[in-house]
Amino acid sequence: MDTQTTTPRQTLLGELPVRILIVDDDDSFRHALRNALARRGYDVTIAGGVHEAHQIARTAAFDYAVVDLRMPDGSGLDVVKDLRSLPQAPQVVVLTGYGTIGTAVEAVRMGAINYLSKPADAEEIEAALKGEKAPPPVHDVPSLDRQEWEYLNRILADCNGNISEAARRLKMHRRTLQRKLQKHPPKA
Repeated sequence: MDTQTTTPRQTLLGELPVRILIVDDDDSFRHALRNALARRGYDVTIAGGVHEAHQIARTAAFDYAVVDLRMPDGSGLDVVKDLRSLPQAPQVVVLTGYGTIGTAVEAVRMGAINYLSKPADAEEIEAALKGEKAPPPVHDVPSLDRQEWEYLNRILADCNGNISEAARRLKMHRRTLQRKLQKHPPKA
C-alpha cells in the first residue's frame, strides 16, 4: 500500500482533501496518475491489483476510486462490486484498455459513475469524477464488428501478444488473425 497525503484545499467535497483509490496493474501509469492527482490536492492511495484493492478497501474509506478493468490477478468488475457494497461506497470511475467497451458498460450498470478509455490523463479523470464528462449511454450496443475486434484483442492480450498462440485458441489461421488485428477498431 502506498499513500501520499497532501495539504487540504478546496476540492470536490469541501475543505478536506478528497480521498481517491487508484487500482491499476501498470506501475508507471498508476504512479504518474497518483502524482498528478496529488498535485491537484487529492489524498491518493494506490493498489496494484484486485487482491490489494480488496485489502485496502476494508481498512480505509474513500470518496472516489479509479479502477482498471483488466488486471492479471482478476477483474476490475470484482473491485467495483466490492467498493459499491461498502457502507460508505465511493463513486467509481473505471478505466478500460483493449477496447473492452462491453465490460465498461457492465461496470456502469454495477454502479460505476463513468468509464474512460485508456490512456486517460488526470484532467479527464478529474472531469469524470466531478461529473463534468457524461458517461457514454449504457443502452448503446456495440456493433458485431466492434465486438469481434474487442474479443480478438482480449484473446491476444491473454496470450501476452503471441499471435500464433492466439490464433490456435481462436481456431483461425495466424495470417487471418494478423489481418483482422491490423485494422483500426470499428466504430461502436
